This record gives sequence, C-alpha cells and structure tokens, in this order.
Amino acid sequence: MGKVVPLSSGFMLTSIIGFFVAVFFVWQVSETWGFLFALFSVIMFIASVINMSQLEADNRFELEELAIHEKGHYQRRKKK
Repeated sequence: MGKVVPLSSGFMLTSIIGFFVAVFFVWQVSETWGFLFALFSVIMFIASVINMSQLEADNRFELEELAIHEKGHYQRRKKK
C-alpha cells in the first residue's frame, strides 16, 4: 500500500459547510445543482474520514501542521 497523504482539517470543514450551503441555499434555486453540490460534499466528507483512519501517528511533528488549533494565534503559551 502506498503512502497516505494527510488531508487538512479545513478539507473536512469545507465539506460540512458545503453540504449545508448546498441543501439550504442552492437546492432552493436548482434541485439538480443542489443535489450535485450536496453529493460532492458528502464524497469529500467520506474521503476525509477514510483518510483519518489511514493515518499513522509515527511522526507527530508532521501531523501537528494539519491541526488548525495548533497554528499561530491558537497556540497557548507554555507556563515556565
């Protein structure tokens, strides 16, 4: 089996938000496009869940780069 490239957490967030936008907003304009965008968002979500289950946590440093809560101003300062 090949090496699994981890997807960012923003990918999963985009799929969730995209699904709700497709169902609540696009579906009212066009059922065909709403269904297409909802289906595409579900496929993105399934891909991100499968990708999470395939990851191996051997190198924690590489996985920290994917986490939104551990970037920039989200990091808490360590007490001395």
